[in-house]
Amino acid sequence: MANLNGFDASQVEPSAGFEPIPAGTYRAAITASESKPTKAGDGSYLELTFTILEGEYKNRLVWARLNLDNPNPTTVKIAQSDLSAICRAVGVLKPRDSVELHNLPLLITVSVKKR
Repeated sequence: MANLNGFDASQVEPSAGFEPIPAGTYRAAITASESKPTKAGDGSYLELTFTILEGEYKNRLVWARLNLDNPNPTTVKIAQSDLSAICRAVGVLKPRDSVELHNLPLLITVSVKKR
């Protein structure tokens, strides 16, 4: 729980909300990364936060999850291939920590899935 210090929503205009970023290619940089356990508890994934650097969607965030530790070898292979593409795009071929990939511009491709 968090103390909201008597916040009164009737006194503040609501935000317009965010529509999904349209599918396309965007110049971005990884601005955060974290290793998290899978929901099943049988592995972990690397969650990357990308910040769009320019254009209409500047400063919007996009996330990627790379299942680098998973019982399914195909899932791991896909994640390793994606990480390899990211490393090559930013010029860091042998990172020891995901923070080495931060704040280096690259092009990302965003796809949109309907829920």
